[in-house]
Amino acid sequence: MKYLSALLLFSLIQTTSWGQGGLPDYFLDGKSVVLISNSPQARPAMEWQDIAEIIHPAILEAGGDPVSYYELEDVALSEEIQAGYAAAFNKRQIRSIIIFTRKSNGDLAFHIAPFTQNKNLVPSSGVWGIQATSLDLLVENLNNLGKTSKSNNLLVLEVPEFPLSESGIQGAKKFIAKNPLNLDVFKLGIPLSGSSGDAGLLMSYRYDMLGKTEQAILAEQASERAGLEQLLEAHYPYQYEFLTSIKGDAELVRERIQFILVRLEGKEGDLMKSMGLEIENPDEKTRIVVKYYIRLIIRDELYFGPVWDADPDWRKALSSFLDNLKINLP
Repeated sequence: MKYLSALLLFSLIQTTSWGQGGLPDYFLDGKSVVLISNSPQARPAMEWQDIAEIIHPAILEAGGDPVSYYELEDVALSEEIQAGYAAAFNKRQIRSIIIFTRKSNGDLAFHIAPFTQNKNLVPSSGVWGIQATSLDLLVENLNNLGKTSKSNNLLVLEVPEFPLSESGIQGAKKFIAKNPLNLDVFKLGIPLSGSSGDAGLLMSYRYDMLGKTEQAILAEQASERAGLEQLLEAHYPYQYEFLTSIKGDAELVRERIQFILVRLEGKEGDLMKSMGLEIENPDEKTRIVVKYYIRLIIRDELYFGPVWDADPDWRKALSSFLDNLKINLP
């Protein structure tokens, strides 16, 4: 789901070490990958690759060994895609995840997290970070940190590398452009925020998510459940059940829940590509949208429906998706 539980995100904010005690050892002795989240509203307008070109020399100066750069939104599209990237990072023996966030107002955040070696990618605590109001200041801060740090990273790349995103998601599950059968027989599980584990932590670093207050998150969660109940009652005629805690697939099946409603959020072009759709000029589809799909637990199949119904407003996206479940195609 879109939002982390309030306590989880509050823990993330509180346990971030803002530049205290020097740079982390795992950053100074091992490979890093860099994830960049860049608001399209920030000025001056910049592509995320341009940012990578600017910060790469500073990361080297600080003592890091960044071996590849990705757009955070590409990596955080779904748990399946994150798992694919995690597998690729494990093969490359990555030790740290660097996250650069450029918010709409131009403020910057630079985080260094230990790589968790699983689909979460980053932990909920123990994350190091600094903030700056401009790229020049951030670069200066990293350069200064490098003067007081001893790095064991010697053979480093002089220029940033941008691997194809597809190389990180090998083995990701296939999406099916149909509706699942037997929705009238088994219950649909609806995970609420914070009930699906820590895989959503990475999304909390996105430019429009980073720094949200506990009060704002609690309000959004309350609104989320109320909105879900209203839409489900109006658009879904079968049984459903809200999931408020983490449950394994076997336990869900025992409770006659064989379907799970899953919510994705990201750039529209990226979402369409990740679901196997062929589209022209996907890089031009940059609006952040919500797309729902259903996972059939017993076969681990992912159904996103016969109609593309993503929308920036999650309520419109969900109501359209639920209505489109009535479409029967051979």
